[in-house]
Amino acid sequence: MSRLWEKGQGLDEKILQFTVGRDHELDHRLIPYDVRASQAHAKMLGEVGLLSPADTEAICNGLEEVLNQWRAGSFHIDLRQEDCHTAIEEELVAQLGPVGERVHLGRSRNDQVLVALRLYLKDAIGHVQLLLQQCVLQLEKLSTKQGTIAIPGYTHLQQAMPSSVSDWALGWRSVLLDSTVLLDAALQTLDQNPLGSAAGYGTPGLKLDRAMTSDELGFREVQIPSTACQSSRGKGESFFAFALLSVLTDLGRLSADVCFLATQEVGLVKLDEDVSTGSSIMPHKRNPDVFELIRGHASVAKGEFEAILAITSKLTSGYHRDYQLIKEPLFSLIDRGMKTIEIATYALGRIHFVPGRFESIADPGLFSAEEAFRMVQEEGIPFREAYRRVAARMKARGAHGR
Repeated sequence: MSRLWEKGQGLDEKILQFTVGRDHELDHRLIPYDVRASQAHAKMLGEVGLLSPADTEAICNGLEEVLNQWRAGSFHIDLRQEDCHTAIEEELVAQLGPVGERVHLGRSRNDQVLVALRLYLKDAIGHVQLLLQQCVLQLEKLSTKQGTIAIPGYTHLQQAMPSSVSDWALGWRSVLLDSTVLLDAALQTLDQNPLGSAAGYGTPGLKLDRAMTSDELGFREVQIPSTACQSSRGKGESFFAFALLSVLTDLGRLSADVCFLATQEVGLVKLDEDVSTGSSIMPHKRNPDVFELIRGHASVAKGEFEAILAITSKLTSGYHRDYQLIKEPLFSLIDRGMKTIEIATYALGRIHFVPGRFESIADPGLFSAEEAFRMVQEEGIPFREAYRRVAARMKARGAHGR
């Protein structure tokens, strides 16, 4: 079977490899979603009288067989096929003969990849939300188990005011939960059905029931007009990418806290040995590598997010092959994000704040604001006057070595 777009002419092998890129590898995760969309499309074609009942059933059964092969690990896409859409249709034709070719009526690979991507991304958002909930729960557990332990609060990496493990853990919990708003926004944007928009300008002369495929696939609504579908490429993807980047940035900063608090000089945090590594030369070392790498993955994720934004910037309306390049940074960011959240959740369950360490390292100045507040309440003086008095006392104590 020739490629879906071929009209008899060949293609230089170097050009084929360049234009396909890694799509034949990357599309493996889209196979079940393209199958679902193709089944919904076939049922719709049957409903509107463009497929016979027998052909509709045969195509849907053939697509189910493709899904079974994928689950068994025996369905593959090769470079010649370019993408999952061609590979799936080729398998249908191998099973059913000319009947398999009928499934493409009213579609383009442009709306095929859009609908498969959106179905995949909707599932991925749900997975990230679950992982994020587990991470938040781990911080709540940390607060419950170790929350009463006193620690200094820092500004400019200098001890500032007294704090606690509970304040620290629940502070990061709240910050991470903010990202759920971004995930919800991404889901809202992606929850529109592009199937039936074809190459971006609908299917003149064919009366398709796009509402039926929307219901079949669980989309909130049909994306209209058809011209919006291709012009929205990258938008929902970038919303999701930004939400993931936000989560990883927060986890990176949390990890920077852990690395700082675990230094010998501070000594407020100890890591279990199964989440810390040793040195090949210094026998005494235990290193917080996992938290350093969480911090590092947040930095790499920023580059992937910016690549997604850059690919779609300044493109005119309609389809452009540039859109194909979104997959690689997007899928990489999703994989990186999910794994990092999962590992951060586990590692946070293996850190221990050290009781009594606060008293050993606390600077007397930690309590200066509290002293000023007490003077305001007991003496009725303005805060600025109390501030000056406390500052003078602290300076005098310092001058006398106390």
